[in-house]
Amino acid sequence: MRRRDLMLGLPGLTGILDAQARPGFQLSDVTRAAGIAFKHNSGAYGKKYLPETMGPGCAFLDYDGDGWQDILIVNSMDWPGHKRQRSTLKLYRNNRNGTFTDVTRAAGLDVEMYGLGVAVGDYNNDGWPDIFITCVGQSRLFQNTGKGTFVDVTAKAGLTGHEGFSISAMWVDYDRDGHLDLFVTNYVRWTEQSDVFCSFDGKLKSYCTPEAYRGATCWLFRNKGDGTFQDVTARAGLLDTSSKSLGVALLDFDNDGWPDLFVANDTQPNKLYRNQRNGTFTEVAVRAGLAFSEDGRARAGMGVDVADLENSGLATIVVTNFDNEMLGLYRGTKSGAFIDLAPKSGMGKATRRSLGFGCFFFDADMDGQLDLLVANGHIDESISRARHEVTYAQSPHLFLNEGGSFRDVASQMGPGFLAPKVARGAAFGDFDNDGDLDVLITTNAGPAYLFRNDLMNGNRSVRLRLVGTKSNRDAIGAIVKFETAGLSGARTVKSGSSYLSQSELPVTIGLGRRDVLERVTILWPSGRTEEHRGLKAGQRYQVVEGKGISS
Repeated sequence: MRRRDLMLGLPGLTGILDAQARPGFQLSDVTRAAGIAFKHNSGAYGKKYLPETMGPGCAFLDYDGDGWQDILIVNSMDWPGHKRQRSTLKLYRNNRNGTFTDVTRAAGLDVEMYGLGVAVGDYNNDGWPDIFITCVGQSRLFQNTGKGTFVDVTAKAGLTGHEGFSISAMWVDYDRDGHLDLFVTNYVRWTEQSDVFCSFDGKLKSYCTPEAYRGATCWLFRNKGDGTFQDVTARAGLLDTSSKSLGVALLDFDNDGWPDLFVANDTQPNKLYRNQRNGTFTEVAVRAGLAFSEDGRARAGMGVDVADLENSGLATIVVTNFDNEMLGLYRGTKSGAFIDLAPKSGMGKATRRSLGFGCFFFDADMDGQLDLLVANGHIDESISRARHEVTYAQSPHLFLNEGGSFRDVASQMGPGFLAPKVARGAAFGDFDNDGDLDVLITTNAGPAYLFRNDLMNGNRSVRLRLVGTKSNRDAIGAIVKFETAGLSGARTVKSGSSYLSQSELPVTIGLGRRDVLERVTILWPSGRTEEHRGLKAGQRYQVVEGKGISS
């Protein structure tokens, strides 16, 4: 049965919609045609170990610097003593013709690990994106040599000795010294030896919820600028062993120019860490109204993203949650508090029956307004036996922003997109360089899906690749404000967000059918502000901090 399009007006936001209007684009499944042949190995062999339900993540990145987005998909592996196959992450090089080539082995990434998530960032400012993979056990840092290969520098970088159940990760220059630091979320304290028996019926083992295990602290590693990192978790005020963290996002919720951190927790209160501008953070989620649901409960937070939806300078935070909880859509206010808009909107109703993981704001139809994609899927294939109204595989949501009201247009994206999936990671990137944003979704113990955005409404965009000089080279944390006739907004260059995944670093600004983007103002992480005018629609630009813009 096809899900009906839903009108999802949010309080305080205005817009008049035609419920039957076509969205003006389609997400076409091109996975096989593009040469993406991936299957996630969770290692499951009947023991129902908790990590099996979590992965995998994915990323868009330009690892070889040719201006075309490549694809990385994380993989897990068989458990010790139950070896059946060899599985590694996959790196697919963009062939610039709509297809990809598997270069995993040639790139030196043909390495087995129980991987879950990925964060991409140029931590040594050499112009080449490096890869951090979160794992059960020891997570791994792979340095890009600039020659098409990667080298495992985990030990050299001083990151060994930190073993855990690591989930999402994010590169962020929290102290604004021009070097990317590393934030890693950890879930619970779990090992094969400490695995707990959980059951729906008291007989057959099922996957446990996180209440069965003690929490674990997130980690913050400060980049010392010499290729090594220092664990500053406790010093920074982030040590918290009660958290059960999954998603993490960068934001500047108080608009002071310093990056703050939002962490989505599973059955524990969400956390908002306010940057004190002296190397430390203060946790303010309860005061900000982000810790709990509207009725005061800690929900099962999974994925997260942040955007300025209203061009107000105030952040809106989306958090995906467990089924029967609906997503959280927290809009910032001038007082510093957030209000969850989802319960009183159709968006809350639309997501109550789904279990959300990956999510992101992106401009799907290039009209200059940010839309929202949510990837869904349950954690246990036997859930339908215990709860008949809930399915294991679930369809995604795609909420189209039409003047401040949202409409779920997933049913108009084509059968490949709407088909139920056990989805986990999700990321966006313009893999074919046609100016619109394509989508990558991973599934647990299943394939990855690449959806090409086929824009049919005539809308165009401007794409900006920012290069920091005094700021970190990737310009992560930079805010791009734009203004043109009848349109204005802001985008942030960011690592992290979604769930286990990372979208491309270039910024895409949809212009509708306008020919020119009149003005762009860039707020660099270093504190520098630059303005550029008269950017032409359909063009890609590179902006180098302090050195100007070129196409």
